Amino acid sequence: MTPRGIREGEDDVQALDSEDLDVEEVLALVNDDKDPARTPGDPGRGESRDARVSHAPQDRHDRHQATPWPEARTIAARAARPLAVRRAHVSVTLGDALGLVLAAPLSALTDLPSFDTSAMDGWAVAGPGPWRVRDEGVLAGSAAPAPLVDGEAARIATGARIPPDTTAVLRSEHGRTDAQGRLHPTRDLSHGQDIRPRGQECRSGDQLLPAGAVVTPAVLGLAAAAGYDTLAAVPRPRVEVLVLGDELLTEGRPHDGLIRDALGPMLPPWLRALGAEVTAVRRIGDDAKALHRAVTRSAADLIVTTGGTASGPVDHVHPVLRRIEAELLVDGVQVRPGHPMLLARVRDDQHLVGLPGNPLAAVSGLLTLAEPLLRTLAARPAPEPYALPLRDEVHGHPYDTRLVPVVLRGDHAVPLHYYGPAMLRGIAAADALAVVPPGGARAGQETELLDLPWATAGVAACFT
Repeated sequence: MTPRGIREGEDDVQALDSEDLDVEEVLALVNDDKDPARTPGDPGRGESRDARVSHAPQDRHDRHQATPWPEARTIAARAARPLAVRRAHVSVTLGDALGLVLAAPLSALTDLPSFDTSAMDGWAVAGPGPWRVRDEGVLAGSAAPAPLVDGEAARIATGARIPPDTTAVLRSEHGRTDAQGRLHPTRDLSHGQDIRPRGQECRSGDQLLPAGAVVTPAVLGLAAAAGYDTLAAVPRPRVEVLVLGDELLTEGRPHDGLIRDALGPMLPPWLRALGAEVTAVRRIGDDAKALHRAVTRSAADLIVTTGGTASGPVDHVHPVLRRIEAELLVDGVQVRPGHPMLLARVRDDQHLVGLPGNPLAAVSGLLTLAEPLLRTLAARPAPEPYALPLRDEVHGHPYDTRLVPVVLRGDHAVPLHYYGPAMLRGIAAADALAVVPPGGARAGQETELLDLPWATAGVAACFT
């Protein structure tokens, strides 16, 4: 069982929940304590260095090689900027545009509405009442109606074209007919009442939305109303997922040292929620040659690998990256879980994000490195940062940022249990991840939150 505390009694380390650290992290903390180069108060890593990180063999938990969490996210976003500028725009039908970003302003192709229309069911009337009701009514979509004369009314449906010389629309509930069939108002009627005049919403050529707006269901409706069949959009970044590990099962219960693959089912829909098109999910196992072949043959904008980012005998990601002379932009991040994540530039137009194999650690890597890079490639706006006070205290890592699942209750964030690196129970119930600074956060402390996409937009909106 993981120890509850590390170096109990020392001032710079808080007691940690048993679910906070796995054995690997405990050993890392012990090694940190033995590091003679670290002076008291020295955060230990994050010194400025050249973007091309050395590929020399190193302890993956060497705190001097890892990147601070905020800096890692910034590096990932910046890495994609040159590619985002060069990406060709696509023309997509309205049915395929949901979730994309407009590559050009959305301007009205016609006046909205394009003719005077009735805002209500009732009667189109001319002049003061009472009115003689015309036999034929006016329905939405019908041909241009004949003009009205003073003292005349015509039945009209919502959205129907207003007859020429109409002065107002009398709502159905505000009129009555007498024994002679003449129409009388039951309340005062003002000139132009319940008529939507042509161009009330916009005139032809008006800009409705700027380039960079995300296409939501409402945007699709507006585009259709404005006369569009297709939209100019930024294409989805293409992502290929490579699932590593000989110990992974794709079905059935875990047995005989084998475990179920949680990342293969989880990552593709999550990546789609981040705006990506997942082109393939390949199971590589612990095979260096197969990994090399998959990486070098991939045409994706981003390759995402799962596991194999540490320094064990079957951790092949770093050796493969060295072999193909990839440029490491981030090699380890000061975050728990997820410390041994990485970001590499494989080619000028392709990146690789290496996620740790533990499920919640992989989620941490996804939100730390993949999300900013994909957001930049897809030209999506960065979410507005926000914070809420924590309802309960959260123990922190002594030196690293922690990402802790929370649920949102009123004006507080409630931390959830089961947030160890290998656990998904907490994140499965969460609305967001709290960004807990080194040393932890007390109850009531304002803490930055990272929204989970399905908690804000709904599952269907995220994944379709």
